[in-house]
This record gives sequence, structure tokens and C-alpha cells, in this order.
Amino acid sequence: MKTIEASSITRAVAELAVKACCDLPKDMMAGFRQAKETEPSPVGRDILDQLIRNAEIASSEQMPICQDTGMAVVFVELGQDVHIDGGDLEDAVHQGVRQGYVDGYLRKSMVAEPLFERTNTKDNSPAIIHVRIVPGDQVRIRLAPKGAGSENKSVLKMLVPADGIEGVRKVVLDCVQAAGPNSCPPMVIGVGIGGTMEMAALCAKRAAARDLASSNSDPRYAAFEQELLEMVNKTGVGPQGLGGVCTALKVHVEWYPTHIASLPVAVNINCHAARHAEAVL
Repeated sequence: MKTIEASSITRAVAELAVKACCDLPKDMMAGFRQAKETEPSPVGRDILDQLIRNAEIASSEQMPICQDTGMAVVFVELGQDVHIDGGDLEDAVHQGVRQGYVDGYLRKSMVAEPLFERTNTKDNSPAIIHVRIVPGDQVRIRLAPKGAGSENKSVLKMLVPADGIEGVRKVVLDCVQAAGPNSCPPMVIGVGIGGTMEMAALCAKRAAARDLASSNSDPRYAAFEQELLEMVNKTGVGPQGLGGVCTALKVHVEWYPTHIASLPVAVNINCHAARHAEAVL
């Protein structure tokens, strides 16, 4: 049994919040540069160049890549041989978000209640937390700030098995075309298939937060990811919705077993600032 102090989790989350908002992962930067080389639209290339320069300035100055520093979505893989001392896991994560967003001067966007008063919590807490219990004695934390512009374009469709792969393609294509320029493309798109309605949505969220260079471990789904990417990039939406072939940098697919009568499909879009950072304790 390994003991990890709750305060260590809080510090890690606070650091990840600032890092995720200010530093795009290296594979994202590589994706921008590759897209710039292959984008035939002069306007599209100019936009991609501006996005690259913006990300470089944000990293060097430790300033947010985008003014919308989003909701703090936190994925935790908690080793079953870990004991957390000095507090509980969720409180530690929430406190880390408070510290990171307040001390890092990041925009606070969370409201305490969604429908009536909508009062700002003034520290961007609470976080959105997803926990998995896994083998081992480590805690892996991935923080993915999620802005509202892209999050608002998410969709969930309860298909039936007869809709098949063509039905999934249509859900993704309709989502991208409806989002258009409002999701600040080039996008990173997460697609969740299977499970129940909430599991499909969670699969899509996990997929959207994956590293850009990753592919699904199942070769059938890896090929489907590439097929969906090519389909999306034929829409002509292009960088920032001004035309071109780089509407998305990547499409990621995650799936879960489902009922014989069900085929849930969820799509979660990340804008061009597909931000995340990870720490292992």
C-alpha cells in the first residue's frame, strides 16, 4: 500500500491547470505545423500560422492560449493500492483547481447553479471529475480545460444497430457541419460509441482528451478514425471556418460494449486549443 498526501494531489492539479491553459502539447504544435504545410488555402495557411505564433507566445509568456480557460475536466486513474491521507480525493482536486485558477490568473467561468441564479463561483471550482480504479500504486491525473464554444456543439444520438456504421458517420458529419466556425477549428473530435447514453458521452470526452498522436488500439477503430478525419476534412469548413481542408487535426474514437438493441453515439469537439496536461504521483 502506498500513501499519497491529499495536499500533493492539490499541488499537482494546480500546476496542471496553469500548464494546460498556457502550453499546448508538443504533438498538437506538430499537428499545426504539418497542417500548415498541406493546407492549400492561403487564408487557411495564414490562420494556422497565427495559431502557431499565438501558442508559442502563450508558452513563452505563460499566458493562456485562449481567454476561455474553460471548465476543469479532470480524469483520475487511481491505483487500487493507493491510500490518500490528509483529505479525500475529490476535495483535493477541487482545491487544486481553485489554487490553479486563482493564483494563475486564469478566467473563472463556473457558475454554482446552472438555471436560475447562475452565480459565478469566482475560483472555477468545482471541477468535473472522472475517476477510474486501476491496478497499481500510482495516481495518474489528466486535466483538460474545456471551453464552452466547442463544448456547446457536442451531440448525443441514440441510434439502433440497423443504423450501423453509416449512421455513425452521419452523426459525426452532421455535428461538424452544425458546429461550423463556432467551434474554432481546426478541431480535435472525440467520438464515443456504445454503452449507455452516459457511457457514450464519457467515451467521447475521453477520446477528445487523448494525445493527438494516439490511435485506437483496435485496428478496425483506428482505420475508422482515419476515415472519419478524411470525411470531416472534405466539408471545406477549414481553419476558423474560413475554408480549406484542415477542419480537424484528428478524430479519436473510444467504444464500450452495449445492449443488443442499442447503438449510442456521442461527439465531443475540442477547438484548436485542445489543451491537456498530465502528472503521475
